[in-house]
Amino acid sequence: MENLEQNKLLKAENFKIQIFADGARIEEMIKMNNDPLIKGLTTNPSLMRKAGIKNYKSFATEVLTHVKTKSISFEVFSDEFEEMQTQAEEIASWGENVYVKIPITNSKGVSTAQLIKNLTDSFYYVVFDMFTYI
Repeated sequence: MENLEQNKLLKAENFKIQIFADGARIEEMIKMNNDPLIKGLTTNPSLMRKAGIKNYKSFATEVLTHVKTKSISFEVFSDEFEEMQTQAEEIASWGENVYVKIPITNSKGVSTAQLIKNLTDSFYYVVFDMFTYI
């Protein structure tokens, strides 16, 4: 009876939170994409560097051949606002399920609030990443 009760607790519809998998290894991301408990995926340039990824767009394109319905977020990697906007616009064009992560500040501590406002006014989906530069 305990196993039955435990299985019941692990059903996605019983969760009051949504779980998003964070990673940069394609095999693991595919596995997480197939897990019904995982509602979406996310990655960032730091994880990608640690995983040895050299080409951001090639990596994202490969991941998106597997992640087609769940949400997935990719983060801009520039520190300059104009380039951040260009990157955000390109990333947003990669798919209907793609969200763009923008750090709250750049590495110099300058707020990205105006950039985020500009992007959200342009109907882009932006995920605020307040932990990137802490």
